[in-house]
Amino acid sequence: MQDFLTNAIEKITIRDAKQEDASLIVEFYNVVGGETDYLSFGRDEYPQTAKGLAKSIEDMKQSKGTCMLLMLDGEEIVGIGTIDSSSKRRFLHVGTLGIVIRQSHAGKGLGRLLMNALIDWAKENGQTEKITLITRADNERAVALYEKLGFKQEGVFYKDSFDGERYYDSLSMALFL
Repeated sequence: MQDFLTNAIEKITIRDAKQEDASLIVEFYNVVGGETDYLSFGRDEYPQTAKGLAKSIEDMKQSKGTCMLLMLDGEEIVGIGTIDSSSKRRFLHVGTLGIVIRQSHAGKGLGRLLMNALIDWAKENGQTEKITLITRADNERAVALYEKLGFKQEGVFYKDSFDGERYYDSLSMALFL
């Protein structure tokens, strides 16, 4: 989709996911699930198989409001961004965004690049008018990024997640295109 040179060392590419990427995507999610507590799943808890994900990637081609973008450093997946829209007519205009960056590549501005690519995709798909996301309220770096990109807080889900020791609130945020 787009190429970005973030510094003299790493060449970052953002492109649409392909069916043949499914195994690497599942592997990526299972690893990053253990790198942060901010995701809805932990290490080796990604709920989809490579076969199921390959089918989902193929099905995305039929939906104007759904995409999966891979961020690559060479051949390595270092980030994934998704927008998923409902198939229900009343909610076609709303896309739910998800994003994750590998910990080794965090703090380099790659989240902003991937978010901008997702927002640009949504603006051009002819369907999405609103992008929503849910983030843990204590994920200050993510909340700050989302706000810089124009997202506004819509609500709070109190005690929305539990890590075995503590409950965390989540924020619902939205960007109107």
